[in-house]
Order: sequence, then structure tokens, then C-alpha cells
Amino acid sequence: MKTKGALVWDVNEPWTVDEIEIGDPRRGEVKVQLETAGLCHSDHHLLTGDFPIPSFPVLGGHEGAGTIVELGPGVEHLAVGDHVVMSFIPSCGTCKPCQVGLRNLCDLGMGLLSGASVCDGSFRVKARGRDVIPMSLLGTFAPYVVVHHTSVVKVDPALPFDVACLVGCGVTTGYGSAVRSAAVAPGEDVAIVGIGGVGVAALQGARIAGARRVFAIDPVEWKREQALKFGATEAFADVGGAAAAIAEITWGAMCRKVIVTVGHCEGRDVEAWMGLTAKGGTCVVTAMGNVMATDVTLNLAGLTLLQKSLQGSLFGGGNPQHDIPAILELYRLGQINLDDMVTREYTLEQINDGYRDMLEGRNIRGIIRYTDADRA
Repeated sequence: MKTKGALVWDVNEPWTVDEIEIGDPRRGEVKVQLETAGLCHSDHHLLTGDFPIPSFPVLGGHEGAGTIVELGPGVEHLAVGDHVVMSFIPSCGTCKPCQVGLRNLCDLGMGLLSGASVCDGSFRVKARGRDVIPMSLLGTFAPYVVVHHTSVVKVDPALPFDVACLVGCGVTTGYGSAVRSAAVAPGEDVAIVGIGGVGVAALQGARIAGARRVFAIDPVEWKREQALKFGATEAFADVGGAAAAIAEITWGAMCRKVIVTVGHCEGRDVEAWMGLTAKGGTCVVTAMGNVMATDVTLNLAGLTLLQKSLQGSLFGGGNPQHDIPAILELYRLGQINLDDMVTREYTLEQINDGYRDMLEGRNIRGIIRYTDADRA
């Protein structure tokens, strides 16, 4: 079928909306009519070259929610009409990582930036006669996607699409960074560095887990104000200022858990984040930078002598098939606020405006809402 999609044709070029052609679902695949897509910072890494990919163009988008409209052969646990959320990490349930409880590290994830479909290694999207790499093998910056069944999660049809799409990446990543990767416990002090969609979800996860104090750190004043509305105890403009204040508030103990959710991370900042971390505490790095960068500033003696842990986190260490419905149930029960995380809505043609607003600190999360005009 032919439809529209927002593509990147080369590094440092803006998004362009072009006609694309999407193939029919093959064995193990489903076609989904998307209603909404989230604007996540990870897609911006495609423009900057932080994520090296084998070729252009790339169809962006890895957060999305919609309805299944067609099934390929061999799909038995899903049906036409099911409401689903896209999971940016596929989860097969049978590979070794999945079997040992690391569903977020499913072996199928190794091909997320290759563009080759899980079912047969072919390309499912074309534009201007060229093969297109869909971001995370999803490509939700188009009103339709054809994806492997391991990349979709069935959800309650009563849930609104605008919040459901966020749980395919940002919310689950942030929430899990606090609840799973950091394992925040009742009474612990927590610092969140970076208050975007992932940071706000981490903040709420820490609060739900029983954190005593949650310190938010972000250079944008409006985001600091939002952090306080979402439950932060204190908010600071930079790590240096936060460190001095946290030292005073905690009598020098600092934070048992530090969660880094900045839009772009640099190795030179790691030691400052570790400086916020208490003896025996854990600093969780959820943020991404250039995947080829290897330079990190870290005092190894302090790491050893103060017995601190530096922990990476992908998708919040979670299980997409379990965590996506579980977090949406927390939303339904009023225990996590997803409505106020959606700051602005955009049309597909406004995608560059949406990313400009994100980079300039005007959004917690922006979403694209698809219309019939997009599907024409």
C-alpha cells in the first residue's frame, strides 16, 4: 500500500514527508493503523549521526498506538480490531536473554537499525524506489506499519491512544529505570537528571516506589516547574548546584539512587553524576549519546572505595509484554499521570516543529495524531 511517512535522507537534514510504499504482512507480521505516535529524542539521534545506520533513508518513529487491520500467516494470539502499542524492543520469549528474564535484551533487538524484517530479512518499506530502514523495525512516523508480532503488545481498548503510544518507549523506559534498574526502595533519596518524557516517568516511578525525596535537575525553568507538579521534592538547574544543596539536605549522605535521563549524554559528565550518588549507591544511565563514543571521566578509586555502582538501562530493564499493560493499568487507576505528559499535538507535516519544541525545552512529550488526510 502507498501512504505518507516522515523520513531522514541524510545526516543533519530535517525530516521530510514523502510518499512511501509498505508491503503486505508476511508470516508472523501484522499491519497496524496507527492513531498516534510519540516524538522521542532517540529518533533525533538519527539526524545527528549518533546512531550509525547502514544506509538512508530512514523512516522515523518507534512510539505508536493503533488498531490491527490485517494479520499475516501464523499469527494466532492477535486479531483484527485489537488495540496495540508498538514496543521498540521486540520480545520473542524464546532466545536465551528472554529465557533468563532479560526480555528487554531479546536477541531480535540486534537488528533494530538494520532495516531487515524479522520474518525473512527483506525490506518492508520503500520510498523513491529505494529500500527504507524503519526505526526500530517499526517506523511509526507513518499512519500504517507492518511489523513482526513480537513488536506489538495488546492493550485495553478503553485506553486513549494519545497516552498509550508513550508507553511503547519513553514511559516504560523511565518508570523501569526507577523501579527495575535502580530498584528504588521506600525511604531512599533519588535524583533524576533530565526532565523530559523519560525523566518525568522515572520521577513518577521513584515516587510510586516510595522514595523519600526526589530531586529533579534540568536547565530549563519550565521543566523544573513541571517536575515539581509531577511530585519532585526539589528542582535544580544544574548538577553542581544540586550537589551542594543535596549534600546539605541529606547531611552529606547524597542520593542512594541517581537516574540519568538527559536527551544526549557525554562521558565527561559521568563523574559529576557519580558525585550525586551515595556510598554504596547506584547511578543508572538511561540516556544515550553517540554510540561510537568511548570516552568517560570517572574516578575509579572513588568507584571502588565508596562501593558505588554504575548501571546501564535499556527499556527500563523491563518486559514489554508485561510492563506496557501494567503501567497502563496504573494509569487507569490514577496512580501514574500520563495525560499531563502530553504537552502538544502535531500533524505529520509539523514533525520538524515538534522536534524543535523538544530540543528547545517546550515539551515533556509531543505526539503526532494521524487523520484520514494522512492515510489518503
